[in-house]
Amino acid sequence: MAKTVKITQKVIIPATPMEVYEAYVDGEKQTEFTGSKATSDTKVGGEFTAWDGYIKGKYLELEPGGKIVQEWTSTDFAEGTPPSRFEITLKEAKGGTELTMIHSGVPEDAAEDIDKGWKDYYWEPMKKYFKERKN
Repeated sequence: MAKTVKITQKVIIPATPMEVYEAYVDGEKQTEFTGSKATSDTKVGGEFTAWDGYIKGKYLELEPGGKIVQEWTSTDFAEGTPPSRFEITLKEAKGGTELTMIHSGVPEDAAEDIDKGWKDYYWEPMKKYFKERKN
């Protein structure tokens, strides 16, 4: 069994917790801010994909404007690797929403790329998306 790690990130997104929640779970909105196809059946047990199928999984817990928990896997995971657990909590903060992400069960050999990927392909584009919408 491959060794796994936990990735934790915190970021302030210039939007309300509900706006951030919707941008992440709504396939069309996620497609808009990432620039890559995302699909989402936004209910517990519902499946999602992101980045043209590079990422896929299912929702384990949904609390609108507050929390998202997913079973998450990517095509980079070796055959037979169990899904990781991805959790976002959202709370109001100065400047918008404090997003705390805990991504656990990530295969160690993919962790560096995934850690960087969240910043480069999700949090920075999401910040830009909301800044542009406010102008």
